[in-house]
Order: sequence, then C-alpha cells, then structure tokens
Amino acid sequence: MQAVIGLLVMLLRVSHGVETCDGRQNGSQCYGALGGTVVLQLMDSASEIFKYQLLSNRTVLLAGRKNQIVSNLIEDRSSFTPSNGTFRINKLSWTDGGEYTLEIFDSNGKRLEQRTLHLTIQAPVSSVLLVSECLSQGEMRVSCSSEGGDSPQYSWTLDGHTLTDAQLLSGNNESNNITLKQDVSGQLVCSARNNVSSVSKKEKISTCGFIFINCTINMTHISQWVLEANNTLCIEPTTTTTPTTVTTADNLTIIAGVLSALVILLVAGVVVVCAHKKKENNKPKEEEDEQELTYADVRVMQRPGRQMQQKEEVEVEYGQVKISKQPRQAIEPAVDECVYAKVRRGR
Repeated sequence: MQAVIGLLVMLLRVSHGVETCDGRQNGSQCYGALGGTVVLQLMDSASEIFKYQLLSNRTVLLAGRKNQIVSNLIEDRSSFTPSNGTFRINKLSWTDGGEYTLEIFDSNGKRLEQRTLHLTIQAPVSSVLLVSECLSQGEMRVSCSSEGGDSPQYSWTLDGHTLTDAQLLSGNNESNNITLKQDVSGQLVCSARNNVSSVSKKEKISTCGFIFINCTINMTHISQWVLEANNTLCIEPTTTTTPTTVTTADNLTIIAGVLSALVILLVAGVVVVCAHKKKENNKPKEEEDEQELTYADVRVMQRPGRQMQQKEEVEVEYGQVKISKQPRQAIEPAVDECVYAKVRRGR
C-alpha cells in the first residue's frame, strides 16, 4: 500500500510539472515550470509538410521534412512527434524562455506560413505561510506569503466561500494581507498560485474575544466593540439591597410546601368530621345502655281472720319507678334487697 501511495505521489508531482500550450495560433502565450516539462502544440501533423523549422532567438532549434527530423539542438532533453505535431521540452531552465518562431515551406523553398509563440518560465510555488493576529479593536489581520514562486496571485475563502466585502475591514480577495471584521470566524483558506502551480493553506480562526455593546447609560449612548473579559460598560449599577434570586427549584419547593399543608389540613378536617359523626351515632346507644330500671317488689299482706272480707277491698299502690342515668359501674354481688312499697287499704 505504501508503495502504491508513493507511486501516486510521484505521478502527481510529474503531472504537476507538465504544462501544455497550444501554439497553433500566432502570438500564443505559453508557460513552463522551472525544472518541469512543457508540451508545445506546433501543428496538427507534420506528415504532409514538405519542410519546417522552429527557431528560438533566431537559432534553428528544430528542423524536419515530413516525418523525418533533420536536426534538434536539444535532443538530449526534448522530442518531436511528427504524427501529432507536438514538441516536448523537459528539464526547463530560465534560458528556455523567450520567443519561438515556426516556419513552414513548400517544395520550392517558399515560406508558406510563419507563426510565433512566447514561452515564459516560472518557478512554482512550493509552500504558503499563513499568519494571523488580533488588533486592538478586535479585528484580525491575516497575511499570506508564498515561498519559491514567481508572480504569485492570492485568493481567500471562508468555509468554502469567497470572502466578501461585508467580512473584510480592509484589503480584498486578491491581496495577500487582509483585515477581517470582529465577528468573522470559521475555516479560512489562502491560496497562492501562478501559471504553473497552486498551493493553499488553511487555518481555523475564531473571534478575538470582543463583543459589540449598544446601550445608553446616564443619558450617554455607547455603541462599540469591547473586550468581553474586561467589559465594564452597559452594565446596570447594583443597589445596596441584594435581590433574592428565586430559582425554579425554589418555586417548586414553595409550591410543594403549600400543597403539603393544604393536604394535611384537608385530612385533619375529614378526621374531625368523621369523629363527630361517629360520636353522634353512638350517643343514643350509650344512653340506652346506661339506663337502669329499678322495679318495685310488691307484696300483699293479709291479716288472719279477715281474708275473705278484705279480698275485695284490697287496693294496691305501686311504688315509684326510677331511671338512673349514672355511668355504668361494675356491681359486686350482694345480698338480695327488696324494696317494699307502701300498701294502703281502702275503707
């Protein structure tokens, strides 16, 4: 796996150094990376062209007839393919840059066509350095610099989108030094590129700890960015009496206490009512149980000798019956007592 990844990296590096340029139009502008490769498309095909030659700085660099290459001054690091008309130059150096002229002749030696192209050699951008710093009012200055690149151009994105003027306090999306506004944060990416390379650097940025305040204190309006940690503005003055902070938990506790008291009072009331009703229901029964009846023991006494005569004249007077409401007490067994009623004889 590591070998495969290494091979892919090598291929990417090689393809990164290869530039292709269409030189079939007169005045074409071509670019090549220093140390890399450039492929110049000179013609569609050389098979039907009787004679052609490519000059660099008035020196014949390449000459040929149809499919035959007559001369090539940089044969050790270049090649020409007549079938597709491409001229490949490897290991580009600064001296390879300049103007190239292609001339085409017929069999009589008459020049039929002449075209020029300009090849510019540039050093590719090797790396990008991104530096950010917070300013006194909470802005953020960010600088982007490239190493080893010729004529680099810069661009910025935030969270995948191009930076807008609303996010920039100074600078623009194509400058290497910008100043971001106080509330800008996210994934910031700086890209440095030229015609032969492109490299980018990303950094996660956050605000510098500033907040925006907007209030009126003592008839004075305050509207500005301040460091949140040291903010003493737009804060209402505290009084000597410290207000009691009632939290949700305190409210729940108070409500629970009130409900508990109400439940206790309700239960107590129910108990009292039930006890009273029970007492009323049991009162007649208790009084009935506590009543004692005292009966009179009535006897008729007759005198001897006059029994028959008195029989008809006997009158009985009953004793008084008393009902006692005294509490029931345990009565010990005692000797029978008789209560006699007065008996009067009527005359």
